[in-house]
Amino acid sequence: MAETAGYERFFPYDHPYPNQREAMDRIANALGRGQDVLLEGAPGTGKTLSALVPALAHAREHDRTVVITTNVHQQMRQFVEDARAIREQEPIRAVVFKGKASMCHLDVGYEECRSLKETTRSLVEAEADRRELAERSEALLDDVRAGSEEAGEARAAVMDELEALEEEIEDLEAANVCDHYRANLTRDTDAFHDWLFQDVRTPEEIYAYADERGLCGYELLKEGMEGIDLAVCNYHHLLDPTIREHFFRWLDRDPSEVITVFDEAHNVESTAREHATRTCSARTLEGALAELDEADDSRAGRARNVVEAFQTGLETAVDDALGFGEREQVGDDWHDLAIANDDRRDDLTLAFLDAYEGEGIDTEVDLALQIGERLDEAYEEAYRRGETTTRKECATLQAAGFVADWMGHGADLGRHPMAAVRRDAGTEEVYGRAELYTCIPREVTEGLFDEVAASVLMSATLRPFDVVGDVLGLSDPVTMAYGLAYPEERRRTFAVEGPALFASERDDPETQATVAETLADAVRMTPGNTLVFCPSYAEAERYHDRVGGYLDEAGTPTEDLRRRFVADDDAALFTSLWGTLGEGVSFDGDDARTVVVVGVPYPNLSERLEAVQDAYDRVYDDRRGAGWRYAIEIPTIRKTRQALGRVIRSPDDFGVRVLLDKRYTRAARDMGKYGVRGSFPPEERDELIDVAPEKVKFAMLNFYADLDAYDGAPPTP
Repeated sequence: MAETAGYERFFPYDHPYPNQREAMDRIANALGRGQDVLLEGAPGTGKTLSALVPALAHAREHDRTVVITTNVHQQMRQFVEDARAIREQEPIRAVVFKGKASMCHLDVGYEECRSLKETTRSLVEAEADRRELAERSEALLDDVRAGSEEAGEARAAVMDELEALEEEIEDLEAANVCDHYRANLTRDTDAFHDWLFQDVRTPEEIYAYADERGLCGYELLKEGMEGIDLAVCNYHHLLDPTIREHFFRWLDRDPSEVITVFDEAHNVESTAREHATRTCSARTLEGALAELDEADDSRAGRARNVVEAFQTGLETAVDDALGFGEREQVGDDWHDLAIANDDRRDDLTLAFLDAYEGEGIDTEVDLALQIGERLDEAYEEAYRRGETTTRKECATLQAAGFVADWMGHGADLGRHPMAAVRRDAGTEEVYGRAELYTCIPREVTEGLFDEVAASVLMSATLRPFDVVGDVLGLSDPVTMAYGLAYPEERRRTFAVEGPALFASERDDPETQATVAETLADAVRMTPGNTLVFCPSYAEAERYHDRVGGYLDEAGTPTEDLRRRFVADDDAALFTSLWGTLGEGVSFDGDDARTVVVVGVPYPNLSERLEAVQDAYDRVYDDRRGAGWRYAIEIPTIRKTRQALGRVIRSPDDFGVRVLLDKRYTRAARDMGKYGVRGSFPPEERDELIDVAPEKVKFAMLNFYADLDAYDGAPPTP
């Protein structure tokens, strides 16, 4: 119990939630052994503090830093509140870190920012050298006046240095510099860091504080992160290998001195996949060819061979993949095209090899990389000297690096070749891009989890744990799961024996009538608001039009819609289960008393999803059906469970959860892999009550009436 004894001073409240003390004990012991932890806890069970409290105690004892991260914006605010509560109990030094884009006063890219800092630092250092030389010159002047020839020669040399330095400063002042960063280097910034650690400051507060004083808060924040107790950040600070390297350096920590805590960890898989995926558009290839045409380099012709052939290959593959009339339907968003083959290399590679007429692909790709590196250095220097107003990106370096990766992906089971097209909004031209889509995320995550001291991954829907370990590359993690510890009599979960809403049957009039009537009954019997999650935005619109209420539409901001909805009394909100309201958003009390999931919301079987499914089948070829289970079934059930978790958020809360599809019922046992009841954790499966569509209204009436939930007389069934 040595590890557990010290964490209590970091717990900011009088009493932990049910199961919270046990979770903290087990996490503390796991961290002491250097083991990773997988924690599933129902909404409102205090997962964040269960992980943070023992992690901070362990870090304090072993001189480590805790990094807690999420990809859900609302959770960042919760982390700040928890960190502030902990700080009132036990002093900790914590920072909340966002990307440069959200904190930069100049709104420039990373490479431009780096160049600005280097030029600004050079200017400040040159000005300091000028002051030092001026002081030496002044000191020598007295000796010169006293007749010292040696002093005269020394002063003449100093004056020559001063003259050269004045020219350098004049050039630097004409170059691109950052006045905010210059203020950081030339002014006393101790007051900023004193202010920073007087509380847990948000990035918005840091930006405002620094902006008022003409400072760069982003750089000052980085300078103040050394040896802190806690850092709050976004997923990409840990899942992007390049950013992670910088981030740990700012912390002044080796990876082995960092404990990572991932919230909403069921999202790590998809986010890691995004960070590992690489793309190269026709625009980049065109830019590379233009650079090579202008390059004064004997290697440019051979480098052009490989880039031009890849461009031709991409154009050919795109043209061949576009079906009749498909080009005319292409819009502003990327539209995926299938180019992979089961029995040979992908169509783009074949077209590339057919078009290539050079003297060796590997050799000429290497030449293109060499030229790209030289051009990139020249662009950097031009920006630093103020010869350009923006820091130009080197298309040759990007294109050559991508072609090298593309040709090397063949032996990699986890990389899937793809192509896509979009329409240029300005020219109306349709152009393509090549993409190496990463199917197996452990290529990104396994290295991270191996190198840090330990990790805690937590979510309300993390099970099955063995799949999480396989997919992310966790070795022998400690696992724990805590369901809703609130009174069971204050909740009901109904599995409705209605139609199985396969995509092929959703347009059936009788099916639609049954679903609409059941939804109308659920809304009418709810003493408060009802959330309705559908398999898609189109289905949400369909039933909204039949039942009424609020409609969440794709691509529209949801926060205003959510505020209007919760301000209502007896309304329904229709949305897609794959939208933004399905997780990380709380609906407390009457904000949502009932939640209905319509159908089993399998994702559309796209080229990407099929590639992921196939990759899992190949990697786990000893496990029958691994592709379907890992890529489709488990993510779908997690989404469903996340939606159900939007209600019943505290011990005093109550509500009804409805799964409207036969596939959730016991009757689906004969439906093979499409019967999903068995995919729920055992304790959740045990709570499912099968009910006929026409009986839903009576079941809900009885439940809510027993709790005296209706304001006045109950509604008529």
